[in-house]
Amino acid sequence: MGAKRIVPCLDVRNGKVVKGVKFEGISDVADPVELAEYYNESGADELVFYDITASVEDRKIFTDILKAVAAKVTVPFTVGGGISQLEDFERVIQNGADKVSINSGAIKNPQLIKEAAAKYGSNRVVLSMDVKKVDGKYMVFAKGGMENTGIDAVEWAKQGEASGAGELVINSIDSDGVKGGFDIEMLRAMTDAVSIPVTASGGAGKKEDFAEVFKKTGVDAGLAASVFHFKEINIKELKAYLKEQGIEVRI
Repeated sequence: MGAKRIVPCLDVRNGKVVKGVKFEGISDVADPVELAEYYNESGADELVFYDITASVEDRKIFTDILKAVAAKVTVPFTVGGGISQLEDFERVIQNGADKVSINSGAIKNPQLIKEAAAKYGSNRVVLSMDVKKVDGKYMVFAKGGMENTGIDAVEWAKQGEASGAGELVINSIDSDGVKGGFDIEMLRAMTDAVSIPVTASGGAGKKEDFAEVFKKTGVDAGLAASVFHFKEINIKELKAYLKEQGIEVRI
């Protein structure tokens, strides 16, 4: 297993980076271009950009902001939001994305994962999943965590891998913004089910949370937003701490 990755996430709405709790109560945080430049220089291994209302509003991603952010970034850059057909992959890649994250679009048309992997390569296709525990089962939610699809999350992860997704991002709705730690049980279930890289998202509140998720699950990356945005955790300090804990990271 290679070095573990630390990944800040820019959730963008109306041109601003925003943050909420459990996908609700969303408020503005910062300018995405300034924040991207900061993360690019602060030791982030990758950067994720989500246009969080594109699918709900049934529109395409804002490419002008995307292009401006991409211009500031030299680390791998993943982009998602409103990706529902092959042309959307083409457009965001042309505007600077290294990888494309698909969520609601794959739920509507699972064949899209296969088509995108065939055209652009699995390494550019990321299946993002918003997951919540319902009656003891992990279920996939759509439309920014508002709609229970009735799809079993573990089975969906397996299907995504079989269809050609190169990696998974697992967002825990129950843990999102709470800063109480990653959802270890759910992430263990996911990483046990697939062999492609998995990024853990939702719940990071302190350095120890990253150490725990890397030690107790098979995830390859830890993604967070507000703890990085508000400088509650410094990425370089986090990596130094993880290295002390015996976890391989890129310094």
